[in-house]
Amino acid sequence: MKKLIPAFFLFLFSAATLAQERYLEEITDSVETETYTYIQKDGQTLDLDIYTPAFDVEENRPALLYVHGGGFSGGTRDGKETIEFCERIARRGYVAVSISYRLTRKGTETAFGCDCPAEEKLATFSAAVEDIQDATYFLIENRAQFGIDPYRIILSGSSAGAEAVLNTAYQPPYCYDLDGGPVAYAGVVSMAGAIPDTAQIYDESAVPSLLFHGTCDNLVPYATAPHHYCDEDKPGYLVLHGGKTIADRLHQLDQPYWLYSVCGGNHSVAGSPMTQQFQEIMTFCYEFVLHHSKNQIHTVITGDHQCEYPGFNFCQN
Repeated sequence: MKKLIPAFFLFLFSAATLAQERYLEEITDSVETETYTYIQKDGQTLDLDIYTPAFDVEENRPALLYVHGGGFSGGTRDGKETIEFCERIARRGYVAVSISYRLTRKGTETAFGCDCPAEEKLATFSAAVEDIQDATYFLIENRAQFGIDPYRIILSGSSAGAEAVLNTAYQPPYCYDLDGGPVAYAGVVSMAGAIPDTAQIYDESAVPSLLFHGTCDNLVPYATAPHHYCDEDKPGYLVLHGGKTIADRLHQLDQPYWLYSVCGGNHSVAGSPMTQQFQEIMTFCYEFVLHHSKNQIHTVITGDHQCEYPGFNFCQN
């Protein structure tokens, strides 16, 4: 069984030996952005923005595909923070991609809370997974044009987007008729996400995972609890498994992960890593995805951990 490695060790290693490395440090200060339609469905045109490092001659680059949050009813692929996040990634040599997807809860009376029936929540997850897979197919079909390595596509998402990418990332490898065989996602970065069933994570479906989560998240549980903490008699009662439980599952399977627990953190952890832990995201992509680290890391950010939910006081000494 692998040991839990303190996060500072990873940074010391990177600082001492990997400085100025492509995919860790900026290789350009200029980024090119283009917009494409990746599919039309349900009367909607779904677009994606592709960010590439300008004047870059690499032809087989890893890609990071980002999915925005918004409770499956709002948010956009081209918000200010998303643009800045993707541009920073592309300046390090990656291809960054931000997608639109069907906001199936938009305009509904029950939105995505406790009055939204559980079966509709699951259908919402499924629709988002389908859209991410369609966007992935578009990228792979056009891999030569975009300079993308189809075997190094990393998913990343915030809040609803994190729920979407986690449910997508742990799907079995998919056949795209490539000479190299079926394609699995190379890794996943979740910012306050969860899944309804940890059984979907097994040896063949597990991928390296960076899991940011606040221990006092009142919407998407840090460990295992009802979504939005809905009462059991509510239509929207649905048990979800957040970053802590996913990490426990990966630990059980002896698979690599990095759990980043923010003691007392609420659902704002869905967005803060894009700026405050950006270097951790880049280190994860470099070490775990590109260089196949098998480490299991738990970083704990201390703070006021007296949650409203006693069972989630995981930061207590």
